Amino acid sequence: MKIQTSEVEFGREGVFRTKAGPDGTFVEMPYSGIRTFMRRRPSLDFETADLAVYGIPFDLTTSGRSGARLGPSALREASTQLAWGEVWPWGFDPFDRLSVVDAGDIPFRRGQVQQMLDSATEFARRICAGGASTIMLGGDHCTTYTALKAHAEKHGPLALVQFDAHRDTQESDFLDHGTFVYHAIREGLIDPSRSIQIGIRTYYEDNDPMTVLYRDWLHEHGWRGALEKIRALVGDRPAYLSIDIDSLDPAFAPGTGTPVVDGLQPNDIISVLRDTVDINFVGMDLVEVAPPYDLSGSTALLGASLILEYICARAARNS
Repeated sequence: MKIQTSEVEFGREGVFRTKAGPDGTFVEMPYSGIRTFMRRRPSLDFETADLAVYGIPFDLTTSGRSGARLGPSALREASTQLAWGEVWPWGFDPFDRLSVVDAGDIPFRRGQVQQMLDSATEFARRICAGGASTIMLGGDHCTTYTALKAHAEKHGPLALVQFDAHRDTQESDFLDHGTFVYHAIREGLIDPSRSIQIGIRTYYEDNDPMTVLYRDWLHEHGWRGALEKIRALVGDRPAYLSIDIDSLDPAFAPGTGTPVVDGLQPNDIISVLRDTVDINFVGMDLVEVAPPYDLSGSTALLGASLILEYICARAARNS
């Protein structure tokens, strides 16, 4: 990231700054520096922040391959490749318009699943109470439940916009990454009649009022059709965005625990995100990145890029 400065400081919006070189700039290379998301300032001050990024390195409720506990660190590492200022095609640096901090990861000890869920919910409550919007780095998809709970306590039942290969609505007394939507509906955290799931390509019982856009529907109607459905359902009500990386085809995102073929292409989600400036998202997450199954790191880079598109849309809304 190039920084016009001749001072040594840790600025409100930027990375650690040192004295400029002969050309008047300082460049923080992707392989150096502190690994916060997009090199944002580490902080627990949520009253002066617009967006707070935090990680939940947890994957004890997966039904397939483990590894998503390493997702937050991989997403932060990959984001250093993107922290260069103005973002194409937006034409601006979103961090000139928004105060974004990295609040670190939720601490918990091994084997303490319920304590982790409680700690993650309380941490999200702290961010909401401070007035910031949340960006959560998963972790398996069970972690989304904790953010939904915190935001629903503040905003009431949310409109959920979920990109996924799976509906996660399996009926069960137990909370895991395949049941969290069922629990969110049952507990009134989301309004299913105003919620939508996009990219689904696994079988589920059709026993709830959520709008489901299966993969074959998207083949016919494309991302523009999906965007029209989102706008019609969500309107101006508080909404929460959850992106499971397995919504994308394994050719683009092999690093995930439960890959399903015939998935979305990156442009499907990117195009929707670029046109959601008018959607009142109060929080978002990106989950199920499992780095051990993608030695190239392309899955984490794609995940970090999707989060950056979301940040840019929030910055455009804030301008």
